[in-house]
Amino acid sequence: MNKKYRAMQIVAPGVLEMTERPIPAPGPDEVLIKIDACGVCGADLRDAEKAPQEGQPGRIPGHEIVGYIARKGDRVPDIWQTGQRVGVGRLGGYCQHCTPCRSGLFHLCENQLTPGLSCDGGYAEYVVMRYTALIAIPAELSSVHAAPILCAGTATFNALRHSGARAGDRVAVLGMGGLGHMAVQYARKMGFEVTVVARGHEKDRAAFQLGAHHYIDALSEDASARLKADGGVDFILATASDSETVSGLLSALGPQGKAILLGTGRTPLQIMPGMMIGAERALSGSFVSTPAQTERALRFSHLFQTLPVTEQLPLEQANEALNRLKMGQARYRMVLTMNQDN
Repeated sequence: MNKKYRAMQIVAPGVLEMTERPIPAPGPDEVLIKIDACGVCGADLRDAEKAPQEGQPGRIPGHEIVGYIARKGDRVPDIWQTGQRVGVGRLGGYCQHCTPCRSGLFHLCENQLTPGLSCDGGYAEYVVMRYTALIAIPAELSSVHAAPILCAGTATFNALRHSGARAGDRVAVLGMGGLGHMAVQYARKMGFEVTVVARGHEKDRAAFQLGAHHYIDALSEDASARLKADGGVDFILATASDSETVSGLLSALGPQGKAILLGTGRTPLQIMPGMMIGAERALSGSFVSTPAQTERALRFSHLFQTLPVTEQLPLEQANEALNRLKMGQARYRMVLTMNQDN
């Protein structure tokens, strides 16, 4: 093993630069991961905009990490072995002792690390992580396909799985981007009638190919009126950060219908309380899930071939990957590959 590794670090808001660092040794509760691939997520754009702290090395972004355990600390359980392929998502390891952890809500841990934000992430050849963040990767999935499932996949899969929706229910997916294109596939395979609401006609063909039954262009027609005319929907999965559109769609929910928020917009929702109360409609948020639940999403993705549509770039082109994502040119998930020989 070499003594140094390559990484893309933040040197200015929105700007990454290649650097070399000494390969770190894992602590007692940590593992050193030799990275194979790392997905590029919308949250990475926000992370990369944070200016480096004076006197500190630039933060390394990335939180859809797939690689192999190169070394492990003394207190890492035997279920994790050197050479095993593992993943790490947005959650960098729970503490096991805070109130949410003691209640079994590990994904809501108060002391959770966040790869790419509060600790270094996966735009690198190596990374050190708490073992409580580790996710077992099925042998049947490639690293490139597995990486986006660790964030976009598990977020949409578990939002649908815990929504209360049953086979035959009508589900509207708002957005056909990195999250939305996974939500459409999961919703179809789970047995729901799927309507995609997106901007423009250029995404309708892809939506149908991925499993949508209906497509509504929100630029050319009133999406809420169209959904109502078609009988309304039981659930809305809002993957796009468009508060105005989300607010407008809520009235299309049927009695006791539910809207689930995944996209984080910058403006507040506009909701009439009476519209929610009169039909007992509900609005909730859904966060990414625990390692165990993410492993379930990975297995489902393999069994039903609900796989992310990916584009690959080498590590040194991380700036280009972020720029393509920022410009809305990614179709649909960018993945950085390390192609290491060391």
